[in-house]
Amino acid sequence: MDDFLAARSQMAMSLGFHIIFACVGMVMPFFMAISHYKYLKTGDEVYRGLTKAWSKGVAILFATGAVSGTMLSFELGLLWPKFMEHAGPIFGMPFSLEGTAFFIEAIALGYFLYGWDKFNKWFHWITGVIVGISGLASGILVVAANSWMNSPSGFEFVDGKYLNIDPIKAMFNPGWFSQSLHMVIAAFAATGFAVAGAHAVMIMRKKNIEFHTKAFKIAALCACIAALLQPISGDISAKFVAKYQPAKLAAMEAHFHTEEKASLIIGGIPNEKTQEVNYAIKLPGMLSFLAHGDLNRPVTGLNDIPENERPPVAITHYAFQIMVGLGMILVLISLIYFTALIKKKSWLEKKWLFKLFAFAIPLGYIALEAGWVVTEVGRQPWIIYGVMRTKDAVTPMPGIAYSFYIFTTVFVSLAAIVIFLLSRQMKMVGRLYDPTDADYINKKIIP
Repeated sequence: MDDFLAARSQMAMSLGFHIIFACVGMVMPFFMAISHYKYLKTGDEVYRGLTKAWSKGVAILFATGAVSGTMLSFELGLLWPKFMEHAGPIFGMPFSLEGTAFFIEAIALGYFLYGWDKFNKWFHWITGVIVGISGLASGILVVAANSWMNSPSGFEFVDGKYLNIDPIKAMFNPGWFSQSLHMVIAAFAATGFAVAGAHAVMIMRKKNIEFHTKAFKIAALCACIAALLQPISGDISAKFVAKYQPAKLAAMEAHFHTEEKASLIIGGIPNEKTQEVNYAIKLPGMLSFLAHGDLNRPVTGLNDIPENERPPVAITHYAFQIMVGLGMILVLISLIYFTALIKKKSWLEKKWLFKLFAFAIPLGYIALEAGWVVTEVGRQPWIIYGVMRTKDAVTPMPGIAYSFYIFTTVFVSLAAIVIFLLSRQMKMVGRLYDPTDADYINKKIIP
């Protein structure tokens, strides 16, 4: 493995691993806060136990996310020194603010975990809400930095120098809103379906049914709302990409020729030699409409983009199709669930409904990872779009391949530890968190 490929592989692996913990940190505290609020309003001890169980999971994943996030910050300087040398002063503000949000999140989480029966009950609840808000802010700020790489602003690039730097304008670049909105909704959908599916499995196993049913309802409702909103944010993102990154849009759709009434492609196998997409379903005019809001407006094809500025077509196209396809499956499950809530309440007790959510456990995260592949691979060959190429930003230090193997080992080990701890938490639900269970220890639980 050459050093350039090793650096890119290490960064991809690290980001792919960390993004799951970032999403959990953005979403689970809100589930925790909803459950806690229900306990405070109803006095139902099952909600108290559920809140504590979820808070333990948040703590485990927060600690792991802190480790993987710290490793990522070192990797930016280690693997991409030229990028950080030039970009650091421009988009450093969202990273510094993200650090502040992270510390607030850590402090609030400590208060929440150890504040049971020590603080005013509503102050205690607010500390949990702050965990969620600061986690959400952290995610948005990091995405703002990434969106700057896709739509760089807040500086002038003259004769190879970065002048007239405006960090505020860089942070609120043209892509920050569409990317942040899409990421936040995706996080709620992916995490919501994963959590709802895990509790659905326990319901089907007839373990602590009341406890897991309450948990399932909270997670499923949030997940399904997010899944139905995601196509709207996707449309906003598509219009941004069409305006600022036409090469990425062309690669996403394997769109080779500039044309009016451009067709939206569903599926298909792109052939870059013949510049055709085989076995695809084509919807005439729909790509023009999604990109520009006009069925007749032309969409730039890959042929009108210099060959050395085209992203990898096959990877970008397949990742995009996976993201959209899985997103539509989650939309379908959401429609079925809301139909059950509104018209077919008998479905809520059916095993097949819980099987649907169990099936959906990994789908949101697979779609999330595919979406990031589209974002990052679709920007290539640029690390800063239109300004700096990825190959010009990589470290000149030899032996990066060894770093890749070491970091991979660390991340795999962390994943194994997290799986072990979370599975143990699920097994301890009856004894520690569910007051309706015969084995419940029946005493105050100190997290």
